[in-house]
Amino acid sequence: MATTTNVRAACACGQVEFEGLGVPIVSLVCYCDDCQEAARQLEALPNAPAVQDADGGTGYINFRKDRVRCSNGAALLKAHKIRKNSPTNRLVATCCNSTMLLNFDDSKHWANLYRLRVRGSLPPVEMRICTKFKTGEIPNDVPGYPGYPFKFIAKLMAARIAMLFGR
Repeated sequence: MATTTNVRAACACGQVEFEGLGVPIVSLVCYCDDCQEAARQLEALPNAPAVQDADGGTGYINFRKDRVRCSNGAALLKAHKIRKNSPTNRLVATCCNSTMLLNFDDSKHWANLYRLRVRGSLPPVEMRICTKFKTGEIPNDVPGYPGYPFKFIAKLMAARIAMLFGR
């Protein structure tokens, strides 16, 4: 993984900004059914910018949640859930309906910035996950996995361990 640090993301109109501090856990594209359904719902909001990439995947830059912060416009954020009781939130900037961040109500220790909102250099995509939900051709520029590969889980576990030891 590249040593990209301090990733900045902004909504379409620039009123809401996020920062991902340090090196991301992983940069990936997800094709799961939840991400596809969320993209349909969120892209249907008035004047909303794209959530999915041209190939139908949703690109994320995954950070430890203690390394992601809203640096501007937090009062403009609204959580969107595709199902009422889901622990997954997709934070939308209500000023322009830009989907900014995916985070969780439960004990998950990571949060995902949407790649399409990042300004400046992007870390390269490392993997494509949940490809079993993808219809059509899957780009073969990076490894693709039908579910959640061990490599992904291992990166999440390593980040959790680092958090426990204050690193």
